[in-house]
Amino acid sequence: MADVYVLIFAPGGATAKAALEPLGAGRGLAQALNAKLVGVVVGAGADAAVEAVRRRADAVVHVSGDALQSYDVDAFTAAAQQALEGRDARVVLALADSIGREVAPRLAARLGGSPLTEISDVAVEDGRPVFSRPVFGGKAVAKLVGRRDPVVATVKAGAFEAPAEGQAEAAVETLTAAAVEPSVEVLGREAAPQTGVPLDAAPVVVSGGRGVGGPEPFQNELKQLADLLGGAVGASLAAVDAGWVPQSYQVGQTGTAVAPTVYIAVGISGASQHLAGISGAKHVVAINKDKEAPIFRVAEVGLVGEWKPIVDALVKALQAGK
Repeated sequence: MADVYVLIFAPGGATAKAALEPLGAGRGLAQALNAKLVGVVVGAGADAAVEAVRRRADAVVHVSGDALQSYDVDAFTAAAQQALEGRDARVVLALADSIGREVAPRLAARLGGSPLTEISDVAVEDGRPVFSRPVFGGKAVAKLVGRRDPVVATVKAGAFEAPAEGQAEAAVETLTAAAVEPSVEVLGREAAPQTGVPLDAAPVVVSGGRGVGGPEPFQNELKQLADLLGGAVGASLAAVDAGWVPQSYQVGQTGTAVAPTVYIAVGISGASQHLAGISGAKHVVAINKDKEAPIFRVAEVGLVGEWKPIVDALVKALQAGK
């Protein structure tokens, strides 16, 4: 019986908040295929991740070793391949974060399988897994099947919920990662400055676009609103291209895909590539003076008018409520 595998990457033991979400997709798929759900944790010092997966999967494989202390695409791809070789894998899933996007297609090539990206749903039809993913900036949904097993697919953040803890207590098989000759020599590492809540983990994201008029609102009004809501500040591609904020702020198909509980778009028109990056948001609030702006088509709450008086009023109300 071919099984369903989910990769959880934990360089140096650290995992993304959404790393367990693909287990939700994997659990439903495994039940429909009458297969086992196997979690594969790749990373050194990943005891917390292993324990979290052990309580949500039918079996766990943990690949550890010195080469996995920090992220290297060659080492992590080789470790994932080591964990899967000799096993009957029909589907392999991984979160569509920066590591998953690099490792998954390389792994599919090494295993002779079919790569798929950014899936948002999966079902079984006529005994075959059928994967869905948004296309044309979220205006349509494509349904895809793999021609060759295993299908190695990245899972869009926020598309699935992680299974509840305690559904299973799986045995853990531990492997030591084989030595890998890196294809690239890393001369140094410099962490991007990070203050407050990470954009991809924030429960609330307040994003600004070209309509806010310059860089100052990102450091003042938008940041103040985000801080009061316990959230993070993001930006549209137009604001990044204008040089108002660093690229790390960018939300969208070519930036960070976010899945907050509330997404507040301020002065953002709603280009298709931006909407694709917020499709995981549970609720969208839009503030824009153009009532015809596309962002209003996806917003549950739309406020038409100049952004500054509206944001100032929200800040004042939140401060008064504290």
